[in-house]
Amino acid sequence: MLIDLHTHTRLGSPDSFLDPDELVERSKAAGLDAIVLSEHDHTWSRDDIAALSHRHDFLVIPGLEVSTDRGHILVYGVEVYDPSMREAETLADEVERLNAAMVAAHPYRLHQPMNWLDPDDFERSVERVLVDPAYQRVHAIEVLNGHGTRKQNRFSEAVATRLGLPGTAGTDSHQVSDIGKAATYFERDIRDERDLVREILAGRCWAVDRTAGKLTSDERRHGVPADIAAGFSAS
Repeated sequence: MLIDLHTHTRLGSPDSFLDPDELVERSKAAGLDAIVLSEHDHTWSRDDIAALSHRHDFLVIPGLEVSTDRGHILVYGVEVYDPSMREAETLADEVERLNAAMVAAHPYRLHQPMNWLDPDDFERSVERVLVDPAYQRVHAIEVLNGHGTRKQNRFSEAVATRLGLPGTAGTDSHQVSDIGKAATYFERDIRDERDLVREILAGRCWAVDRTAGKLTSDERRHGVPADIAAGFSAS
């Protein structure tokens, strides 16, 4: 399954221009199998999510992007947002209590090198992420963000590799042109939020760059081809 794990709408994120129905319809048309509504510090009601999903006959899963003191963290399996979650340790404790999952979003924003062309500076920046306590408790790293450049996503990939964590992908959609550019591939069927959490915790997911094309039905049956899995074609 192909799922966009990182999207925003104007109803839940003040910086988004997307209407929820338009986001769903365009994601469906782009060949995705599901999306997660991961609004900024805001959770949708399960009833509203179910109604949106039913209206379009398309799987919509609730999520959350928390603006913590250690950067933005995507959360799956937490039903209600609380301002105390802005402290990364508090958020991690709640995620653990609920057997939920959290993914570090676009890590390059908080820890990016001063000089991207300096390999030593790049390495020092990666090292700073590795010792960040919040990154010791996340379950995956967003290695492909639809708004990230090639070098920024490479930075995220390096962090995931060094931490030994799975990589996810999301468009970070805020406008129509963002939709469909990236997704996370799951080898098992996802039917609901708990399935999603289980598969992220198990590490059975891969980042897919969709700017170069779509998966064929044969590729879906046999897994993600190596030439597009964890691809980073953003310039």
